[in-house]
Amino acid sequence: MSESGRLAVIAAGGTGGHLFPAQALAEALTARGWRIALATDLRTESLSKDFPAERRFAIPSATLAGGPAARAGQVRAIGRGVLQARAALKGLKPRVVVGFGGYPSIPTLIAARLLGLKTVIHEQNAVMGRANRLLAPQVTAVACAFPILMKARASVKRRAQVVGNPVRPAIRALAGQGYAPPGVGGPIHLFVTGGSQGARVLSEVVPAAVAALPAPLRARLAIVQQTRPEVLEAAADVYRGAGVEAELASFFADMAVRWTWAHLVISRAGASTVGEIAVAGRPAILVPLGVALDDDQGQNARLLSETGAAKVLREADFNAPALAAILAELMDDPSRLADMAAAAAAAATPDAAERLADLVERTAA
Repeated sequence: MSESGRLAVIAAGGTGGHLFPAQALAEALTARGWRIALATDLRTESLSKDFPAERRFAIPSATLAGGPAARAGQVRAIGRGVLQARAALKGLKPRVVVGFGGYPSIPTLIAARLLGLKTVIHEQNAVMGRANRLLAPQVTAVACAFPILMKARASVKRRAQVVGNPVRPAIRALAGQGYAPPGVGGPIHLFVTGGSQGARVLSEVVPAAVAALPAPLRARLAIVQQTRPEVLEAAADVYRGAGVEAELASFFADMAVRWTWAHLVISRAGASTVGEIAVAGRPAILVPLGVALDDDQGQNARLLSETGAAKVLREADFNAPALAAILAELMDDPSRLADMAAAAAAAATPDAAERLADLVERTAA
């Protein structure tokens, strides 16, 4: 294969949930001698600093939503993106184009198909997203993270290959490291994360639930929490009032360190987060996003809840008394936390990036 033929274009953007698995694939392909170009949108600039791409280009796109007038503008934006992506791909001449869902990936994948290029999409969620549903019938290969692939056409399900959710090398290195539960009466490390964009409801409910715990349990807690910037100080005030040590930030770049530190996780159920919890082997309380039309996070959470690795609190039931009751139950039972951690580790696919890289190389060949 020529040097130019060893180029892969990866299309991903919108949130860390799309970008981080894409970065894991890019790192796996780079280790095999591939060169990488990243097609993304401006929203992920802060998240893509470590993405191993020799070239990056922003492609216009839009979410298809709203009435006819809004749709017309959105279609025009996607059309502009297709034209820009087509020009970029003609110049780059990649051997394969890989999309990770989300509307930022649509123009690049459409342009790739118009040019007759080999294409792969990866669906991170248990429910196939709208962008991938649109693209899946036309692409060369389909990869997915979960054995179930809800909302996908039957023809797409039949040819989809389950590879798992790629995680970045620092996270993958946690696989097999084991879990040391908190000692009886000893410190308990609680890690709260809402994904790359934070979660306001976690920032409001978790501090209130912690404050409602009995004083002896509060005294054992050390908390690291990702929170929205606009509610960070309010959350910090609640923790201070409860006498609980808490480190709050709107983003953590060192997630591997945070997973290693944690005895228990409270989190949304985004696909990447669920995958990282499993690879790290950590017990979790999951709060699926309530407004998602397809309940993708609720279905993602099943990977861990059905094996006993996680407790699931639906957002409608997510309040301080309910969460405080679960926290008190788990904090008083280190052996149960250890069992949950083992169940999480058993559900992991730590080599998902390599599996996806294998599929990409087969498709490119």
